[in-house]
Amino acid sequence: MEKRITGSTGLLGLIGSPVSHSGSPAMYNYSFQKLGLDYAYLAFDVDIPHVADAITAMKTFHMRGCNVTMPCKTEVVKYMDELSPAARIIGAVNTIVNDNGRLTGHITDGTGFVDNLKDHGVDVKGKKLTIAGGGGAATAVQVQCALDGAREISIFNIKDAFFERTIETAKKIKKACPDCVANVYDIADQAKMKEEMADSDIFVNATVVGMKPMDGESVVKDLTAFHKDLVVCDVVYNPKETKLLREAKEAGCKCIGGEGMLLWQGVAAFKLYTGADMPVDGVKEILFG
Repeated sequence: MEKRITGSTGLLGLIGSPVSHSGSPAMYNYSFQKLGLDYAYLAFDVDIPHVADAITAMKTFHMRGCNVTMPCKTEVVKYMDELSPAARIIGAVNTIVNDNGRLTGHITDGTGFVDNLKDHGVDVKGKKLTIAGGGGAATAVQVQCALDGAREISIFNIKDAFFERTIETAKKIKKACPDCVANVYDIADQAKMKEEMADSDIFVNATVVGMKPMDGESVVKDLTAFHKDLVVCDVVYNPKETKLLREAKEAGCKCIGGEGMLLWQGVAAFKLYTGADMPVDGVKEILFG
């Protein structure tokens, strides 16, 4: 690494907290070396009170941009000069591109989900999706699928203090994508979920259910809701095979795990930064072995 850094090397990075576990530096720096691009990528532990300082530093150091992880994804929005269509709808940013001091905020989480499906031979265009969850990852998936031509999205979320936010997301989807039907239901209504899944092409778990310490749980309680024509996806990537995916596979469904979403959101951000295609096969080897 040291041998390739020069006085003209461009800097990119990741901000958020914690970031010490992130695979992004390995993914990006491998790609820069592989393609002969004069950039270096570092992770910076930044919490919400220091976001403004980080944005100022990015401009001062003429960084090409940075990725943003929790808890800073919504905080950075107020410092952007422009937002992508998805970032504007969602109100969150995970990729900042710096064009000579003008900052554009993008959200590539949803793109990562859609491209991961494409990598497995599945296209969301014209499809009906049932999606469990109303948080950040879920919202990104819902919005991007609508933007990419999904015909219908049925959203199931916990009916708590944040339920209204999920309803607002559905309204924003309808406004931005009039051809996409978006409805919101209580996730506790398993009968309704089964009804919506019956004519869905794709089911997505975009909640933390399935991740430790809930690795013994699934958002789908009625296993008869699975049918052989249903593609079942999970945004959870640890464990690699969640209870949801295991039970769906046993029911004959095509299953797609969450690992690829991490990869493909990085691929999309890399393209925004460099205009080049990330060497995906090599990065898969680094991230997943």
